Formats: sequence, structure tokens, C-alpha cells
Amino acid sequence: MSEQSIDGAPAPDPYDNRRQVLYWRLLARLFDPEEQASLESASLAVVEDIGLPSALLDPGASVDSVVQRHPELAEEFDGLMTPEPDEDGERDRAAEVRRAALASKVLLNVFAPHSGTVTAGQLARWQSDAGWLERALGCRPGELRGGRAGGRTGGTGVGPTGTGLGGATPDLSRLVPEIGPELGSIEAGLVKRMHLREVLADPQLASRLTPSMSLIEQLLRDKDNLSGVALANAKALIRRYVDEVAQVLRTQVEKSTVGDIDRSVPPKRVFRNLDIDRTIWKNLTNWDPEEERLYVDRLYYRHTSRKTTPQRLIVVVDQSGSMVDSMVNCTILASIFAGLPKVDVHLIAYDTQALDLTPWSHDPFETLLRTKLGGGTDGTVAMTLAQPKIAEPRNTVVVWISDFYEWRSEELFESMAAIHRSGAKFIPVGSVTSAGRGSVNPWFREKFKDLGTPVISGHIKKLVHELKTFLT
Repeated sequence: MSEQSIDGAPAPDPYDNRRQVLYWRLLARLFDPEEQASLESASLAVVEDIGLPSALLDPGASVDSVVQRHPELAEEFDGLMTPEPDEDGERDRAAEVRRAALASKVLLNVFAPHSGTVTAGQLARWQSDAGWLERALGCRPGELRGGRAGGRTGGTGVGPTGTGLGGATPDLSRLVPEIGPELGSIEAGLVKRMHLREVLADPQLASRLTPSMSLIEQLLRDKDNLSGVALANAKALIRRYVDEVAQVLRTQVEKSTVGDIDRSVPPKRVFRNLDIDRTIWKNLTNWDPEEERLYVDRLYYRHTSRKTTPQRLIVVVDQSGSMVDSMVNCTILASIFAGLPKVDVHLIAYDTQALDLTPWSHDPFETLLRTKLGGGTDGTVAMTLAQPKIAEPRNTVVVWISDFYEWRSEELFESMAAIHRSGAKFIPVGSVTSAGRGSVNPWFREKFKDLGTPVISGHIKKLVHELKTFLT
């Protein structure tokens, strides 16, 4: 029998009240950095009553520092905001209050407004807290901010618990596509408010920086103004970021085999190629039932050599600032395909002028150092360099990465349509990031759709799949 109040109405659920207190405090602090004494004291009472450390309410304490002092909490943050439904359909109200306290800590640390100059330590702390938020959403650290191209580690389903303040534990997994770009925007704002040149000039401060897409964009924009120690530290950060992303993308590319089996090439007779199932099947006639022994006359091996046709990959990259995320990812991707056998990669970057970066296409680090972000865009100058490279259209794929806001739109589109009609595969790319927020000229989007070559946008895995399908 449920508890009754004096007038006969159901008594308020104490667990719901506790959860409401924590969420109202969260909202109050997000919209006003000044603390509300009544909410703070009530929240402290709730947190202490459920056995959680009071450090969860300290806005100056990072999640890392809380977990370092209370390591048993680390596992609770994983998948925190993608709760699994209870098997018996009953809500564990005490557990919901506990999750609300932990979720409030992560959300407040990441989304609370920041003001003033940002130090390297503050940026590192925010990046760490954002990583905990990504873990709570079932993602890998860095994934939502566009820093890595990894996959989800948790579920994406929407639980039955609701997302409002009146519900149980917020399931924010449905909001992942919106949260990712917001994290990137917050991080970019923090980076812009840093005295980055001063930080880079100090090796100790520079060592505290964690490379991310926002930081790499700022470094690429400012690289011509750096020198000495600052330039060396900037290059080290870019190299580190490139290597990290390349490792993830290379794994995706290598997951599929290359080409069809070439049975004209005899298989290598080594143990790792031994086809045990086929060997047993082919020698079944030699089974001796009395001895219960199979005598093998011949061993069979798997073919591993594959037929490959020389393919040419032409990547054209818009250097405008709005495309930096896609440019970095696709430059790295081009270098990976350049390392595959019989794939001839050409790389062109453009703004109002075009630059052939093919000699450095195998090294994305050197390629990025030669790019110049910003300025206008004129794709026709890039087309002038790209068209002569299409020697055998049937064996050529052209990847064009841009937001397609061009001032000579019709002329450029006709050239692209001509490439498509020639038999070459033309892939227009609007945005290929790990989180994916990109604006594509709607005129071009409709034209490409009518042409039968829709614009790829979203996760870079889409482009990896398209390229593997054509090149392998």
C-alpha cells in the first residue's frame, strides 16, 4: 500500500524529489554561474545521503579528480546516459537518484558557461570532462568532437525512462548527432580564447595540450605566424593528431579484402593457408573405420593472391575554413589509400587558386602544412588541374570535398557532370567528420541528386565504404 498524505492524496515520492533537486540545481548553474544557496544545501544533503562524495558538487573539480579519489565510480560513468531497461519493468528509484547526481556532474562540467582567458590546463580539463561525457553516452573519448573516427561502444537505443526532469535517468543517446557539434563548438571557443602562441612557446604548457580538431584548425590557421619552439610544438601536435586519426582510419580501410581471388596464382603451401575443412572432405574416401583413422593423400590450401586492377584516386579539397574537419580527415584517408598496391592517388587543394599536392599525398602531415585555410573558393581552378589526370575514366574515382558555395556554380557543375558521364566515378563530399555538422549549397545538393551522385555527408565511414567498393 502506498503512503498517504493527511488529506488522502498519495505522498510525494522522496526519490523523485531528490532527483528533481539535483536537476534544478543543474539548470540553475547552467544558466547562472552564481550558486543558489537553497539548491546547493539541498543537493549536498541528497548526495551525502546516497553515499556519493560531495566533490561531485564542486564545479572546480574535474571528473578525473573525482574518479582518482573514488575509483569505484569510474565504471558508473560508462553508459551512464544510455540506461538499460530494468528486466522486471520496475524502476530502481534509488539508483536513478545516484545516476542523476553523476550525470549532473558531467553535464555541468562540460556545458557550464566559460568566460575570460583560457589556460592550457583549463582546456585539458574540459577535454577530459568531455571525454567522460562521451563515455557516458556510449561513445569513445574524442569521437563526438570530431577528433577520432571510432565507433560507438554502447547502445544507441532510447530507453523507456524519458528525458525530462520529471522522468527517470535522462537517456541522451538520441541527441548524440546534436551533442557532437555542440561539443566541437564549445571546444573551438575555448581554443580561440587561449593565448595559443604563448602556450606553444612554453614547452611545459604545450605538453599539457591534447590535440583535437579545434586545436589543429587553429594551429593550421596560425602556422605561418609561428617560429622556433612554438612552431616545433605546433608541428608535434599536428603530427600526433594525424597519427592518431590515421590509425583509426587505417583499421577501417583494412577491414575488407582487396580484389577478387586470383586462382591462377598457386596458393602458398604454408600452415596458415591450410584449408582443413576441404582437406578432410576431399580425403573422406580414405577413412579406415576399423582403425578409426583418416589417411590424407593430399593437402589443400587456400588461395590468398588477389586480382587487382590499377585504379586512380583523385581527391580535390576545398581549403575554406568551414571544410577544415573534412579536409583533415580526407587528406589522411588519401594517404592511406596511397599506400595500397595499385592505387594511384592524386591530391589537389584549392581556394581561389589550386595547388597540386600529389608529391606529398602519402604524408598527410606534410600535406596539411602546405595548406592555407580560409579565403574564397573557385572550384573551376581545381577542375583545370583535375581533368587532365583522368586518363582512364572507368578506373578513376574523383572525390570532391567542399560545401559547394561557388561563385561560378553552373560552369563547375557542368564540368563535374562531364566527369560522371565519361564513366569515372564522381563522389561529392559535403562533410565527413566524426560528428558531422556541415552546410552544403542546396542548389548543388539537388543537382548531384538528379545526376545520380548524391552528396556524402556525415560520418567518414560512408566515404570509406564508397572508396573501398570502387577501389577493391
